[in-house]
Amino acid sequence: MRNATRENAVHPALIFWIAAGWVGFCLLPWYGVEDGFFTFEWLLDGYPFDEDYAPAAFLIGQGEKLWLAPLLLPLVASLFALGRVKSDPVYARILVMTGAVGFGWLMAQGFGIGIRGFSFEWLKALFGDLGDRQFGMGYGALVVASSFLFLFTQGIAARGAINGDVFVVSAIGGVIVIVTTFVFFPIAKMLVAAFITEEGGYSASVFVSKFFDDRLWGIGCLSGGRCGAAWNSFFLALIVGFVTTALGLVFALVVTRSGFRYKRLLRALTVLPIITPPFVIGLALILLFGLSGSVTQFFAELFGIQPTRWLYGMPGVLIAQTLAFTPIAFLVLIGVVEGVSPSMEEAAQTLRAGRWETFRTVSLPLMRPGLANAFLLGFIESMADFGNPLVLGGNFDVLSTEIFFAIVGAQYDQGRAAVLAMVLLFFTLSAFYAQRMWLGKKNYTTVSGKGDAGVHPLMPRGLAIPVFIAAAVWGLFTIVVYCMILYGSVVELWGVNNTLTFKHYVTAFSVRIEETGIRWNGAAWDSFWTTIKISAAAAPLTAIVGLVTAYLLTRQTFAGKNAFEFGTMLSFAIPGTVIGVSYILAFNVPPIEITGTGIILIVSFIFRNMPVGVRAGIASMSQLDKSLDESSLTLGANSWQTFRAIILPLLRPAILAALVYSFVRAMTAISAVIFLVSAEYDMATSYIIGRVENNDYGLAIAYSTTLIVVMLSAVGILQLLVGRTKIGRRTQFGVGE
Repeated sequence: MRNATRENAVHPALIFWIAAGWVGFCLLPWYGVEDGFFTFEWLLDGYPFDEDYAPAAFLIGQGEKLWLAPLLLPLVASLFALGRVKSDPVYARILVMTGAVGFGWLMAQGFGIGIRGFSFEWLKALFGDLGDRQFGMGYGALVVASSFLFLFTQGIAARGAINGDVFVVSAIGGVIVIVTTFVFFPIAKMLVAAFITEEGGYSASVFVSKFFDDRLWGIGCLSGGRCGAAWNSFFLALIVGFVTTALGLVFALVVTRSGFRYKRLLRALTVLPIITPPFVIGLALILLFGLSGSVTQFFAELFGIQPTRWLYGMPGVLIAQTLAFTPIAFLVLIGVVEGVSPSMEEAAQTLRAGRWETFRTVSLPLMRPGLANAFLLGFIESMADFGNPLVLGGNFDVLSTEIFFAIVGAQYDQGRAAVLAMVLLFFTLSAFYAQRMWLGKKNYTTVSGKGDAGVHPLMPRGLAIPVFIAAAVWGLFTIVVYCMILYGSVVELWGVNNTLTFKHYVTAFSVRIEETGIRWNGAAWDSFWTTIKISAAAAPLTAIVGLVTAYLLTRQTFAGKNAFEFGTMLSFAIPGTVIGVSYILAFNVPPIEITGTGIILIVSFIFRNMPVGVRAGIASMSQLDKSLDESSLTLGANSWQTFRAIILPLLRPAILAALVYSFVRAMTAISAVIFLVSAEYDMATSYIIGRVENNDYGLAIAYSTTLIVVMLSAVGILQLLVGRTKIGRRTQFGVGE
């Protein structure tokens, strides 16, 4: 009796999405509102009859945009599903057909009609000139598209997919659509743009001529000339990957395999570069080693030599990137090094292996996944880095800066930018697959459910001495660089007038209290508040998408799961520069016309940082026994209730980690942002780059220092909220530390 009542009950999700579809079609502006939807000024500016703000129903009623009229058919058809039981085959058939037809037509009219009428010649030949145009879709179209999508997924679930679980099927469908829209579609547009001629046609010869350009693949550096940007980027990334991995391992060994007393200070020192805008380290190196740098001038006067520009080129970029990306390698390796089971190392020593032999044959091989991941991160970050090559590159051309100048320079060659971005993507994806092949399918698990109270052995003496020397030298160098950053922000003009002053901070962040309230009249406030708002909006959305995806990957089994995981992780291997170029090409015209808005910045941050949320969620959920889910489901809860009430509360550290990481990365990102900012939505990093290009180093460094303080505050709040997970292992000095 209870089952029959539940079977015939009203389906709240079905009613919600049918109602949403009608609201989007009849009440919300169908096309994008130029001044912003959430200002709601459109309500007083001709709504609902003005074409700019009219819902689809009113546009059709006025004889405009008649290609939207067929959407009424699936909206009406969806009503016939109401009152039917889920086990009725007609119920599933109605929802599948309604969703597929509605969503398909929405996409077809969106891409088939452009800003000059029909987008394809065959449509023009078939129907003649349209005499009308498409605008970028707005919230009305978004809500209707979402309605059709989730009606379709409910129909698929009703047909028995994944045990008829509506939440899981809907989550999979939602993630597939947004990843396709904001990852695969932009990349596809970029690939197509590489074949476009100046006349607007397509030609393989155009692609070939740009791909085999000598500026891209030249090897003149072997004979005293200049090498192409592709080789420069590749070899620089290789070196940075190896060096940062080695230094990251050095710091990880000092923290886990030595009696070093100031481990917390060392951890704090390694976090600093992560929360620093990437090009700021380049500025600090200029203050130290540039023509007017303090170190350069000191040695010039001491030895009576002429200062040179040795810093500008590969040496300077290499040093800056190593400083910036070593902490990332450390954070990857510290968990791996700590995770090596002490009992295995103790077993080796019990069998009379020395410390060096134990480290070489047991510990180091088990660190292989961490070493591979650290190298991959260093390689990709170097490839994608834009700020440091821009500041220090000189005549050393790399792909990221060449892409930038192809878009914003006098040449304005989108085809060349697309070709360069394809080469960059090829290198990073190749590194991604090389890493997976190197790791193979070997099992590196060392931590199981069994207790492990062993003690990690200290480093062998022959290894400890060079490790401590390397850590001390690099740590001291990092401290000096950050002292230069702070000092450079409070001097009048570095190298010319070293008078202490807060002029740069006043210029950037001055505040005046007037009768009408606080007036933020500093030059940097607009970009600062925009950055805060965009980052704060992107962070929770990134965490939500990442954790839902992680839940699907760890808790569900479905066809195409491996392809699904690859699609969600693809943006991890796509450099920010490529994201920026592809978003310009994809979203500068209808149907999704968001270039120049804050939405495109939020979207780029979500899908650039989503893999971090996915990996954080997978790592945390892998530690939760599936019996928790099964108990909840056995007691009558559905998958959504289980996810909300059981899984999410246990993922608090992963949620906060994803939130703060997303916020910090959005605050300091530059490689994608530099292409996507506008006069209305200028981000802090692009503003700072503008000051650098105008040689206003003092203001740039003052602004960067302020951002560092903001980031430190965010990380500090995270530490207070999350705390530290304690593992019940002994150390060299007793239980715990």
